[in-house]
Amino acid sequence: MNHPFVIVPSLAAIAIAYTQGNLIADEAMPRVPVLTETFRYLQHELADAFLAPETRVGRKSAPNQLDWGSKELSATVEDHALDAPVPNADQLAWENARQAAGGNVSAPDPQARAAKLVMQSVQNRREKRVADLIFNATSYAAGNKVVMTDEFWDDYAGSDPLVQIDDLLDSMVMRPNIAIFGRRVASKLQRHPKVCKAVFGNNTDAGKVSLAALAAEIGVEKILVGDARLNTAKPGQQPTLARVWGNHAAFICRNKEADTQAGVTFGLTAEYGDKVGGVIEDADVGMRGGVRVRAGESVKELITAGDLGYFVQNAISA
Repeated sequence: MNHPFVIVPSLAAIAIAYTQGNLIADEAMPRVPVLTETFRYLQHELADAFLAPETRVGRKSAPNQLDWGSKELSATVEDHALDAPVPNADQLAWENARQAAGGNVSAPDPQARAAKLVMQSVQNRREKRVADLIFNATSYAAGNKVVMTDEFWDDYAGSDPLVQIDDLLDSMVMRPNIAIFGRRVASKLQRHPKVCKAVFGNNTDAGKVSLAALAAEIGVEKILVGDARLNTAKPGQQPTLARVWGNHAAFICRNKEADTQAGVTFGLTAEYGDKVGGVIEDADVGMRGGVRVRAGESVKELITAGDLGYFVQNAISA
């Protein structure tokens, strides 16, 4: 693949390996490889998940064939990348210090540090894209969403979230295996007296249950909690940190074996090629010139089966 900049293997390795512990986008909408930038994918009909045609085959007859109702659609990955300037003076100073120390210097390589910072910001932006899809009522089937106006889950006297969640999940054609909560929703649920009593027993209605215990109680394999924040202030202004994942909850069927051509899952991320990392010579970086370190990826987040999720908007009051 041709790039308008020099791919640096060490920087590419940093981009590929980079992960942030508090981001959940890759778990919520797993990555699957695609072979071309523009690709075909299946948007599944509800019936596809429940096909059970006659499987018995006569001794000389042909087996029945599956007839998928899925729509084949076209999509194109989007390139997401950022640059960070590194003056030649900074890189030269580091290399001189490294040589003087016999190759052992505690300060990080300026270009490697820039690649990490760039990839962090690229992944922060991906987190927002995924949150904006999953915490969006338009991503769900008409009967699979509710806007809470009372019995909020932080109303400890007036709500019973375990009953509410059980009822809404029972209303779905396929019970979800993953729950996704904004951080404040998760914290309120973990301390809800009725949740504590259900988990701890012995009439104990105080404390804080673990996420694993809460997941077991509501009947999902795992709870993903959105902790990420983004700085929404303009460059140079005082930082304003806003939560990426709001006061909502989503329950989805996640199939890690699904890809763009087979398998039914609520959503996935098409990924073309590896993440990239490299440099572009830039004479306007500092007096002595420098490079712009670039890192990025080509991805497209897709909702492929909106029937296989349930969205609770405004799960808590504030």
